Amino acid sequence: MESIVGRTAAALEGLRARAPRIHCITNTVAQNFTANVLLALGAVPSMTVAPQEVPGFVKSAQGLLVNLGTVDDERRASIPLAFQAAGDAGLGVVLDPVLANRSRARLDLALECLAMGPAIVRANAEEAAALSGGLGPREFAVAANTTLALTGPVDLVVNGTSAYEVRHGHSLMARITAMGCAASAVAAAFLAVEKDPAIAGAAALTVMGVAGEEAAQASRGPGSFVPAFLDTLYSLDAGRLWAAEETA
Repeated sequence: MESIVGRTAAALEGLRARAPRIHCITNTVAQNFTANVLLALGAVPSMTVAPQEVPGFVKSAQGLLVNLGTVDDERRASIPLAFQAAGDAGLGVVLDPVLANRSRARLDLALECLAMGPAIVRANAEEAAALSGGLGPREFAVAANTTLALTGPVDLVVNGTSAYEVRHGHSLMARITAMGCAASAVAAAFLAVEKDPAIAGAAALTVMGVAGEEAAQASRGPGSFVPAFLDTLYSLDAGRLWAAEETA
């Protein structure tokens, strides 16, 4: 598969130059970390979930994340409003169907969101299987007319025309709350500066994975990993992305 590093470096440079505003409807556990990850990269987060505010915030943003980690009445009311506002503004949407495999009500909501046309679905294998009804990654992406960013030991970003593997990351990333949720927000940030959703998704997972590898070298455990991860995101550059690819 084609290396994504060059396009990732260009997208990261564009993100920092444009500082896109990303509106995140995300879960309560993930909000703080997600906001800090976006800020470290150079994006500008907003987090309100109030139905009366969401349309205005989305229309003044350059990207939207819809994360189903907290499914409460306020978020349920806000999600269709957010999708509508994103459509009106011509924004790409990233859907994160958190634990859609664990609850019928959550899966139904995820399927409703999928029908609203997200540009990227960032999911793990269990979530993707629940959404797809057992289809393979590419078959699901084609059927849903989306790009699937499937995270696991080796990440796969696939749609009807493109496929990228991302072989970066570290086991400490699984010891941090909201790492996957933050990755979905980063995908929304890259989608704001990169029109191709497959490249945006692969760039996001590459940046997160390389930052995780570097941060782990400077950490003693999960507690010291978080600040090291944010610092690494803040300073990550093309040279370090290429160096990580050569040693992957």
